[in-house]
Amino acid sequence: MSTLLHTLFRYHAWANVDLFDTLEKLDRESYRTELQAALRLISHYYVVSRIFAAHLEATPHTFSSDNLEETPTLNELRTSVILSDTWYVDYTSRATYPILAERVAFTFTDGDKGHMSREEMLTHVALHAGYHRGEVGRLLWQLSITPPWDTFAVYLHQADPHRRQQSASSERL
Repeated sequence: MSTLLHTLFRYHAWANVDLFDTLEKLDRESYRTELQAALRLISHYYVVSRIFAAHLEATPHTFSSDNLEETPTLNELRTSVILSDTWYVDYTSRATYPILAERVAFTFTDGDKGHMSREEMLTHVALHAGYHRGEVGRLLWQLSITPPWDTFAVYLHQADPHRRQQSASSERL
């Protein structure tokens, strides 16, 4: 098992919950357009995560595009993303190095062919979502709303507060 990938997906799940918590505080009438844009971005990275989960499981997926045709509500999308994140946390908790090294051939929704190792696919899913969470964060900044502090270091220190303590023998970076 790759502890880094597993930790990365625990961070990914944490960051998604934090983002949904922030979006739930928005006035849905005043920020209807911006919330719709945020939901479209999240819906996109959710669909991509489900497509790659299907590739990882060697099962077909039902998506013909990299986004949902109809934008789900905030609560519907939250539920779907949490279920997807739970799947990835579980997958990375049991994926061995030989499995992660396996290369998988697949077809993108636009018909192009590709292949990646399972480790590369997992890394893509996490980084891709982080990119789009950043776009949602930018939308929030434009509304003068402070977005979540979505960084891996913040997650690590919140998940394990002992990391804030340094002993005399600790190296300083």
